[in-house]
Amino acid sequence: MKRLILLVIVAVIGWQGYVKYQHSRINTLADQSTMDSTQGRAGFSHSDATAHSEATASSQFKCDGRTHCAQMTSCAEATYFLRNCPGTKMDGNNDGIPCEKQWCR
Repeated sequence: MKRLILLVIVAVIGWQGYVKYQHSRINTLADQSTMDSTQGRAGFSHSDATAHSEATASSQFKCDGRTHCAQMTSCAEATYFLRNCPGTKMDGNNDGIPCEKQWCR
């Protein structure tokens, strides 16, 4: 019985660590996408900045079968999936902005 309790405690601690890791990872990705989209680049046009942002996103993400907003971790990821992956279901009003309730406000 003591072993079971100990196992449960270790599992709970491990789960909490995993959740904190995921949360920090999500925040880091969101901060990166915000910085890329808002940071001015001297000497670059808006289209150059957009192309750079898309190239950075394409190196970070890949189509892996996810299709819903609940499976995404940031607006940048959802936008990449909407633009590059078939069968996504993340733009209910077809305005080109995915996951407006969860990520892209």
